[in-house]
Amino acid sequence: MTSTSITGRIAAAPISWGVCEVPGWGYQLDAERVLGEMSELGVVATEFGPAGFLPAEPAPRAAVLSRHGLQAIGGFFPVILHDPDKDPMEAVAPELDAYEAAGADIMVLAAETGVAGYDQRHELDEAGWTLFGRNLDRIVAAAADRGITVVVHPHVGTMVESTEDVQRLLEGTTAKVCLDTGHLLIGGTDPKQLVREHASRIGHTHLKDVRADLARQVQNGELTYTDAVKAGMYVPLGQGDVGIRDIVLGLLDAGYQGWFTMEQDTILDQAPIGEGPVADVRQSIAYLKSLEKAAVS
Repeated sequence: MTSTSITGRIAAAPISWGVCEVPGWGYQLDAERVLGEMSELGVVATEFGPAGFLPAEPAPRAAVLSRHGLQAIGGFFPVILHDPDKDPMEAVAPELDAYEAAGADIMVLAAETGVAGYDQRHELDEAGWTLFGRNLDRIVAAAADRGITVVVHPHVGTMVESTEDVQRLLEGTTAKVCLDTGHLLIGGTDPKQLVREHASRIGHTHLKDVRADLARQVQNGELTYTDAVKAGMYVPLGQGDVGIRDIVLGLLDAGYQGWFTMEQDTILDQAPIGEGPVADVRQSIAYLKSLEKAAVS
């Protein structure tokens, strides 16, 4: 695989079809439809999606993905890292079993708050950050022993959201980071700058394009994250204000060899009429492929 290859590394995530772990998020499409549409689009790999989307047992989960010709790359896994009364390894260990069985090698870890949803801002004190780092190091080591890379996902409404949070993660741990272009922007971090300054720490991507006007309203507390998603904050790649072109080309220039994962949060009010979410995903794939041509030229 050359450094300019994109097509063979295009992956997807079920939330681009509205499938999400948040209670009451919206109408949830079934796995057969979502995975079938991924396959029809030529997507080669997928993240697992939330609990219940795929079978919980490792072997059946692997079989479902294999039937659709999709490689498993793990996925978004929320876990509490800052609570002294909770051992995160109790949740992580069985998930690592499923990853091994499916051949997945990326765990996208989100620092869950313990509160449902992503509409509240939370901050850690010094003791919380110390415990966070210690638990994270344990998980990274346990996963590495099984050939699995843990990447931490900065995410609105989690313990790693703001620019300060991201800096503490980079300076206080050795963990890789998931470059989620949307959540970083909303949290105040410029994803282009992160690529320029810390490309070696980026172990995975979630590519989102964002309407800056709605992102600002989330930053200012004028809109909740959920309401902004409903209002259309995320748009097909290349049609928003994030600067996806510069980000992707910057990653290629830095020698990034991971996945380019389309992960654009969508909320469905009801069963879609007509094509549904796949139409936006198709546009995003076409845009990514156009960037591959730009990288080669």
